[in-house]
Amino acid sequence: MSTASQDRPQQNSPSDAGRPGEADAARPDGAAAAREPHRMDASGGDPHPDNARLRERGAAVPVVLPGEVSGFAVVRHAELRDFLNHPDVGKNACHFAALERGEIPEGWPLRTFATVRGMTTADGPDHRRLRSLVSRAFTARRVEALRPRVEELTERLLDDLAAAAAADPDGVADLRRHFAFPLPMSVICELLGVDAELTHRLHVLSNRIVSTDLPPAEMVAANQEMLAILAQVAAARRAAPGDDLTSALLAAREEDGDRLSEEELIGTLLLMVVAGHETTLNLVSNAVRALCAHRDQLDLVLAGSASWESVVEETLRYDSPVSFFPFRYPTRDLEIDGTVIPQGTPVLAGYSAAGRDPEAHGPDADRFDVTRSGGERHLSLGHGPHYCLGAPLARLEATTALRRLFTRFPGLVLARPEGELPRHRSFVGNSTHTLPVRPGLTAEGATG
Repeated sequence: MSTASQDRPQQNSPSDAGRPGEADAARPDGAAAAREPHRMDASGGDPHPDNARLRERGAAVPVVLPGEVSGFAVVRHAELRDFLNHPDVGKNACHFAALERGEIPEGWPLRTFATVRGMTTADGPDHRRLRSLVSRAFTARRVEALRPRVEELTERLLDDLAAAAAADPDGVADLRRHFAFPLPMSVICELLGVDAELTHRLHVLSNRIVSTDLPPAEMVAANQEMLAILAQVAAARRAAPGDDLTSALLAAREEDGDRLSEEELIGTLLLMVVAGHETTLNLVSNAVRALCAHRDQLDLVLAGSASWESVVEETLRYDSPVSFFPFRYPTRDLEIDGTVIPQGTPVLAGYSAAGRDPEAHGPDADRFDVTRSGGERHLSLGHGPHYCLGAPLARLEATTALRRLFTRFPGLVLARPEGELPRHRSFVGNSTHTLPVRPGLTAEGATG
């Protein structure tokens, strides 16, 4: 990444942008088509075919975001790694030029990612202050203390999965509904001291917040309801502190010196609820899909020739649970691989695209291989000062869930072809909306 001249190249207007592939079909001049911005598909879908085309266009590609907002996506591994750690790239929305000009409406689907107060939208000393306060409460010891509870929940949810399949005439159960969702959601809610009856509603609201095709009025309503619920959680823990993360955050906030404001506290809780279960939910689901589609890799793990930890890391690379994460903003014009990103432009971090970059992961980057060694580490949990604080918990949950799932149901198969599974309606989250499976026989031979 290098400094660009202050003379900005002329950008194509959003109205000139076509659907991927339309320009190539209409024009013999492929180079002219390649200069047009890529229109991000707000309805989601499988990101990988588009990702391959985007990487061919360059490391940084102009995109059109929902609402005809111009942006960029960084889609190659090396350039994304450098961009995530660049001193002239900010996360505070004060750097978002269109937002500062009043051009981004209240109900814009991605507005929450830019404006929520917390670690993900803070820079420099402010970010270090917030991260230090949260880290003080969200300790490695607290995460490790959750291991017995994660294991206990996993076993109970496997019973629920088996019961759901047994009750179905075709022996089918939705693994996301009965297993992959309730595990991380229960853990994060217990960690935060959230009442169990709120878990389903928080999941619904979280899904809406990360959606990229929700009507503005519904997006505003989802954000307002989520913030109201979390304010109630904070008030309850303030009135009756417990051994939970919210109480710990409140205690840190009440210390002399650095402290979390009310807005920062609620923003931190929102981040933890959304990221604390959506990422792990998608990670577990994507790993199950990958293992079912690559039985030879599953056999290696079951035979002890590869570890469940390697399954988690390969899934993070091969099919990142977060596809394109909003936002970062150059605080001056930046040049990436010959392309200038103008100051103040919202930039998506293309984690799913970087994960299959052949320059970083070899010519077989599209292959799921749990024995993969060498090459570059994936970026799916971030890089630099904003590296995911919840990474240890996500790894603990996913490793435990996959080990116990396939130990108990080694013959588990998908009940529908991969291509027929409905996808998330979002280019932020990357997974399927449902995951019907047939658990089959347990390792002991009883019907599961």
